[in-house]
Amino acid sequence: MAKRTSHSTRTCPVARPLDAIGDWWSLLIIRDAFDGLSRFGEFQKSVGVAKNVLSARLRNLVQHGILETRPASDGSAYQDYVLTEKGRGLFPLLTALRQWGETYFFDPAESHVLLVDRKNGLPVRKLELRAQDGRLLGPTDTVVQAVAEG
Repeated sequence: MAKRTSHSTRTCPVARPLDAIGDWWSLLIIRDAFDGLSRFGEFQKSVGVAKNVLSARLRNLVQHGILETRPASDGSAYQDYVLTEKGRGLFPLLTALRQWGETYFFDPAESHVLLVDRKNGLPVRKLELRAQDGRLLGPTDTVVQAVAEG
């Protein structure tokens, strides 16, 4: 596996998290964890990644506090990988990615999976970025500003 450049000292809040989730395997593992998978073998079967790559990605996700390991819930010698609070915080990001994918990577008649509300079975509404006063925001409505230390 090629050594990647770390973004851990960057001031950009888009760059820094890429050390933890900046490859497709990690995002697919996190997706599967949200879908209830927790075992190494389950992730490997779902994602289809080589065991050494999966092991490295799981280790990285644990080191970054996105997943944690627990003794297997069935009492076996295995361990479960479960999302931490930090990991569960990725739900809006994965939802945005999922909705973007639904919009731009599928033909209208093409079958695909859909995120639905467990309570009523209806599709989840598209995510929207809103200003403090409730206005809908687009790319031209925002600007990035530096935040001073302290």
